[in-house]
Amino acid sequence: MIRTAVPADVEAVVALHARARATYYPDGIPQDGTDWHANWRTAVERPDGRVLCAVEQDRIVALASFRTPQGTPADTVKLFQFHVDPDHWRTGLGTALHTACVERWRADGKAAAVLDVHVDNRRAQAFYARRGWVPDPENPPAEGDHHLFLRYCVGGGRPTGMPG
Repeated sequence: MIRTAVPADVEAVVALHARARATYYPDGIPQDGTDWHANWRTAVERPDGRVLCAVEQDRIVALASFRTPQGTPADTVKLFQFHVDPDHWRTGLGTALHTACVERWRADGKAAAVLDVHVDNRRAQAFYARRGWVPDPENPPAEGDHHLFLRYCVGGGRPTGMPG
C-alpha cells in the first residue's frame, strides 16, 4: 500500500533514510550536523509538499518526498528524497512508488520533475534512467559537485528545456 506519511511515521522514515543512504557512502554517512528528524518532520508536516510511503506488514519500506520549492517554475516539482529499504530492492516497490509520484504530479498539474542524485549512487542513477529521467541541460554539475541533476517529463514527452 502506498499512502501519505503522517507525523507518527517520522521515526520509521528517518531509520529507512539512514539504511538506504548508507549503501552509497562506503565510508559511512557523512556527519554534517543535519538534524534528519527535524528535516523529515518538516517534510511530513508541510502543507506545500508531500511524503509518500510504501507500507508492507505495517512497516515503511519505501518513501518519496517532493514539493515545488520557491524559485522553481510552478509546473515543476522537485523530488528531494526517494528511498527503498535495501532489503526490498528489486521487488518492484521503487517502480510502484515512482508511478504513484508521477500520478500525483500529473494530478497536481506538473509538467516536469527534477532531482539530484549522488554521483556514487549508480543504482539510483540506473533506476531513474530506466524510468525516463535524463541529465538536466539547464543544471549541469559544477566542478567538484557530488551530485548529478536529472529531469523528467511528467506528461510523457520531452522534459521542459530539453532540445527536440
